[in-house]
Amino acid sequence: MLPKLVFKNKDVLVFNKPAGLPVHKGIGTQKTLIDFIIKSYPEVKKVGNPQRPGIVHRLDKDTSGILIVARSKGAFKHLKREFKERRVKKIYLALVHGRVKKDRDIIAKKIGRSRQNFKKRAVLGSAAREAITRFEVIKRFTPAPTSAKRQKLVRGYTLLKVMPETGRQHQIRIHLTSYGHPIAGDKVYKFKRQKHLPGLKRQFLHASELTIKLPDGKTKTFKAKLPKDLKNALKSLS
Repeated sequence: MLPKLVFKNKDVLVFNKPAGLPVHKGIGTQKTLIDFIIKSYPEVKKVGNPQRPGIVHRLDKDTSGILIVARSKGAFKHLKREFKERRVKKIYLALVHGRVKKDRDIIAKKIGRSRQNFKKRAVLGSAAREAITRFEVIKRFTPAPTSAKRQKLVRGYTLLKVMPETGRQHQIRIHLTSYGHPIAGDKVYKFKRQKHLPGLKRQFLHASELTIKLPDGKTKTFKAKLPKDLKNALKSLS
């Protein structure tokens, strides 16, 4: 599935990235978002890190939604600064296991590389990096059991609006798991014997909105609707 171009000007490209498409190459990856960008916008190849040209922030492979890319060196420096200074507003939608009790809360736990698995990140102590995630409850779901199998789902789910203030790798997934409510469909940051939501084939995490000041001085908000697979997952809970 190809990314959808949401916006472009001389400085930036904004895409709605589909789930399943990695942003850049990693172990075992083939086609990436960068491959698509370079083919259509070859000028990006000379911007920023040669391994990740034009990339100023990332989304996990199985996370869908809004991602902005720099088209020039000047734009790259500007966007990197906006993210570093935490002036970018990011909103995600996440469906988590269990009924979240508080209507809103802040998770402020440092994140670093896991001591048990070098491929994972984890909540760690003073040596790790600061990470802050805010969230608000959108809706709580308690599926009505229609069979013995469905009885396992009665603990419910909660749909959250998530606003990360920092941009650590896997931050939202790690923080919500540490809060006691892992993201539905997440195969890495989950609890043992955690039940799977039938029909959901990836983590329910979507970058729905991004507000940022562009190099031309204009502040714009870019949005991406919830994709069909995640909509269907919510319908299954109704």
